[in-house]
Amino acid sequence: MFCRSFIYSFKNTSKFSTSVSIFNKNSNINNNYNCSRSFVHISQQLRKVHLMADKEKVFKFAGIQLLCGDNKEENVQNAIKHIDEAANNGAKLISLPECFNSPYSTATFEKYSESEDGETVKKLSDAAKRNQIFLIGGSIPEIDKTTGKIYNTCFIFNDKGEMIKKHRKIHLFDIDVPNKIRFKESETLTPGDSFSVVDIGYCKVGVAICYDIRFPELAMLYSKMGAKFLVYPGAFNMVTGPAHWELLQRGRAVDNQVFVAAVSPARNPSSTYQAWGHSTIVNPWGTILATTDEHQSIIYSDIDLNTLNETRSSIPIYSQKRNDLYKLDSINPINPI
Repeated sequence: MFCRSFIYSFKNTSKFSTSVSIFNKNSNINNNYNCSRSFVHISQQLRKVHLMADKEKVFKFAGIQLLCGDNKEENVQNAIKHIDEAANNGAKLISLPECFNSPYSTATFEKYSESEDGETVKKLSDAAKRNQIFLIGGSIPEIDKTTGKIYNTCFIFNDKGEMIKKHRKIHLFDIDVPNKIRFKESETLTPGDSFSVVDIGYCKVGVAICYDIRFPELAMLYSKMGAKFLVYPGAFNMVTGPAHWELLQRGRAVDNQVFVAAVSPARNPSSTYQAWGHSTIVNPWGTILATTDEHQSIIYSDIDLNTLNETRSSIPIYSQKRNDLYKLDSINPINPI
């Protein structure tokens, strides 16, 4: 019996296609052998093409560790300058640190606060549009014109400069470590009550602020809603920073098999609140991709989502969860953008 001639072709993306021809042979033995070899070849080519087609895009992230002082205008100008620099270096997603336009102090939050139609937000919008990047605007003290309440708020912009989300810090930083540090954000600030996940085209990104990172349930909810990258503008101090800053980032990354970045202000020796600095980017395996010291700088890393897929394939915790024994739910469902 002869193996009929045929052409097998396929296209599963606009970029990849292949075809294989099998020709008649005069010998049953040769025919069967060559048919077998041809099918093996087809299988190999299919596998190669599917792997190529399934590869995720890689994008560059930049975390800007700014030196923040008492002059709001200078702080904002410094932020814009560094956003432009990071964009010129190829970053597609950029994050500023927590409270980048003001001192981190409950005594000054009200003085430095502004509404979402204020100058700081306008300049961030312009920077995102001009550089055609997605921008996580660290955080600023935001005052709600209607209620007069003040929030620690992160404004998030798309590459057209449109504000697509604002995250009001959910968990306020109220701590008292005897003989070391006492800080009560609740003396001035009001906690937010909504989640923040945005789609930047490459993937969904979950945004939270500083103390929010200590609550694993929030990171788990973000991951459950499809976030593959968690970004935390934050300002740990000289007590909690050395002890927990890196530990928490690596913990959230490994627990949820996601990328995590935490972006801090640089340490200002003249400030009453001494930031730890050490902005860091971690991959889903818990490996540190980029970090720095306490000085003003920009950290960069390629965010390769293929690494995330490989990690989840190797250690498939998402399919191994015991939903018959436990379950994580949110009272207020999140609506990712």
